[in-house]
Amino acid sequence: MQRSPDYSRIAGTYDRRYEANPLKPVAEALRSLVAGTGARRILEVGCGTGRWLAELAGRCEEAHGVDPSAEMLERARERCPALRLHVGSAEELPFPDAAFDLVYCVNAIHHFQNPHAFVSEADRVLAAGGTVAVIGFDPRGRRDNWYVYSFFEGTYERDLERFPRWTDVRDWMAAAGFEHAEQRPVAHIADPQRGRQVLSSPFLEKNACSQLALLTDAAYEAGLHRIEAAVAEAEENGQEIVFPVDLPLTMLTALKPVEGA
Repeated sequence: MQRSPDYSRIAGTYDRRYEANPLKPVAEALRSLVAGTGARRILEVGCGTGRWLAELAGRCEEAHGVDPSAEMLERARERCPALRLHVGSAEELPFPDAAFDLVYCVNAIHHFQNPHAFVSEADRVLAAGGTVAVIGFDPRGRRDNWYVYSFFEGTYERDLERFPRWTDVRDWMAAAGFEHAEQRPVAHIADPQRGRQVLSSPFLEKNACSQLALLTDAAYEAGLHRIEAAVAEAEENGQEIVFPVDLPLTMLTALKPVEGA
């Protein structure tokens, strides 16, 4: 199963999502995490165009990012030349042991071919007392909370396969030796689209999210036609259809213990 779109192909338009919704609460959560942990050397895995890493570059001594797409990293360099960027995978991080005080990923763990291996690698590259953090979304039980799942066939089922359960991530952290796991909400994307408004939403573009980008062109067009038909039917009946967008983002953190502490 393909877990991730070809981000090298869509790197040039990727940041449009942040123009429409910068997700400021996520940035605030990351800044608080760096301040609270006192991390000096940080690593974002799956950093993409550097949206989150750039927020932290001036708050630590070294801000590193790793991503498999050289094209995405080039955008990150343009955004913030101070970043230290590396092409690589989450499962084989190109860094020595104990190199960082904080390792994190944002809306990326579902793209990793082996998220369990990522957690193990995070443990390896973290110094004792360091923190691992995963920010993301679990689609389970939320099929009716996002219209994409309703109108684009197969997107929900694919996400159930791609996105790990939070309980699984906790188990992987515990197996790697992490302690004091804590989970808390960091953002709530609530932006219902009303009537014909949905058709001009930037989040309905083919490359706006991985759920749509992974569809074939035919499957994507079929979903658009379903939405257009639903809008037309509601208008004919003198009603306004509402397309739900209600997606919570959660952060799970854990600590690498200090021996003898």
